[in-house]
Amino acid sequence: MKKTTHILLFLLGITFCGVGCASKQSKTVKEESPQLPTNIILLMGDDHGWEETGYNHHPFVQTPVLDDMAKNGLVLDRFYSAHPTCSPTRGSIITGRHPNRYGTYTPGWSIRPEEISVAQLLKDAGYTTAHFGKWHLGPVKKESPTNPGAMGFDTWASHDNFFEMNPVLSRNGAPPIQILGEGSEVIIDETISFIDTAKEGRKPFFSVVWFGSPHEPYEALPEDLARYQELPDSLGNTYVQITSLKTGKQVKRPLDSVLSARYAEITAMDRAIGKLRSYLEKEGIKENTLIWYCGDNGIPASGLYNSQLKGLKGTIYEGGTKVPGIIEWPQEIKNGFISGLNAVTTDIFLTVCEVAGVAPPKRPMDGISLMPVIRGEARERSKPIQFWNFDTGHLDDKDPYISPELQEGTTPLAKISEGKFTRSFKNFHHPKIDERDYQGNRSILDNEYKLIMEDRSGKEVKALYNVHKDPGETKNLIEEYPDIALDLEKQMRVWQQSVLLSLTEKDYKK
Repeated sequence: MKKTTHILLFLLGITFCGVGCASKQSKTVKEESPQLPTNIILLMGDDHGWEETGYNHHPFVQTPVLDDMAKNGLVLDRFYSAHPTCSPTRGSIITGRHPNRYGTYTPGWSIRPEEISVAQLLKDAGYTTAHFGKWHLGPVKKESPTNPGAMGFDTWASHDNFFEMNPVLSRNGAPPIQILGEGSEVIIDETISFIDTAKEGRKPFFSVVWFGSPHEPYEALPEDLARYQELPDSLGNTYVQITSLKTGKQVKRPLDSVLSARYAEITAMDRAIGKLRSYLEKEGIKENTLIWYCGDNGIPASGLYNSQLKGLKGTIYEGGTKVPGIIEWPQEIKNGFISGLNAVTTDIFLTVCEVAGVAPPKRPMDGISLMPVIRGEARERSKPIQFWNFDTGHLDDKDPYISPELQEGTTPLAKISEGKFTRSFKNFHHPKIDERDYQGNRSILDNEYKLIMEDRSGKEVKALYNVHKDPGETKNLIEEYPDIALDLEKQMRVWQQSVLLSLTEKDYKK
């Protein structure tokens, strides 16, 4: 009996020792293998409005990849572009600041070289950085002081503006070359090649991928067009203005053929995103890679179909600024969910800084970090979102911020403008502020209410909407809640003062 007891005690000792040793060994391995840095990929569609996804129940558009990301990730259901046009919104992502702070008022206005880019911060923190696709914050040529390289990107294959099939891109500022293929897939292939190189160098990567789709004039593969041949016959009776792929000039075409090509571009872009996700999974790096997809502004007139939102691209209404927003990050977001918190492209900067563990610059910032939203902790926004179409009509153009020759673009596009197929940019010094600088259509959005202030023939017209209950902005509540409107107007004025001080270059002075 004693012998049997000794044997049992011996075996139990081995068992407990094994468990203890295994636990200790597991703990040691964990200490030696810290969590990998998060790779970050920012994706953005061009003119892709909030309604144009499958997960938002569009009656025709097929986006199976974005739908899957929405199912598994975080859907920002009330996500906004910082501006209702593209260049300013792009600047908001790069800087975390409203574009009026540095004179990127509308398309064709460049960023300023003194702005601190999120790519610069991540590069300093050990990330390898890249930009692919549409830039539109200045020329991408080598000598430009606002090209992607000057803004902190180690490598780039980029276009001054938008592009279609077989895009002509500048690689690291060199003379543009044509790359054959469907436009979205071309820049995703460039992204995959970049990630391969980053992996070889064992560095975390930060990639900004800005598609040329679905911006008009719309060009798509036959197999994608075939998906959208059964649109309502009534659309053929409506004609919209669009760029001719043959001449680059404006023509009128029936809406059914225009929408079929637009939707085909969205589906092709969606498929390209799927190719990227499949690559990340195959390489075993999907878990610690954050992918953030959004649009840069609302739907243009050429793409409008039965919208429930008021306004279009270029307006400060919901239809001009509400865009898709999805974050997929398996390491942090284990189960898909939807957030109804108001968020904006300006928030991307501070969110990325927190994810990467870098300190933001000490200058006025207009966004917030969305990490509390990602963790499922936030329900309300800590400060309002402002939208402002700066009135450029009174500006003095005699003091250019960057010499005009450096602002001339080189990458050709399908649309002719000012007699040429390339784009040039501008930006001006603005040393003094006067009352006219406060003008321009603008709005301020708190957690529930949105105040609109529009200049109509020299008269200011105001409206107050509860956009959560009334996303179509159909019921003006300003007479019912005058105190709310007045408080929002005061907040808007204080914020404008801050923005205009930045515009005078105050933030660049030490």
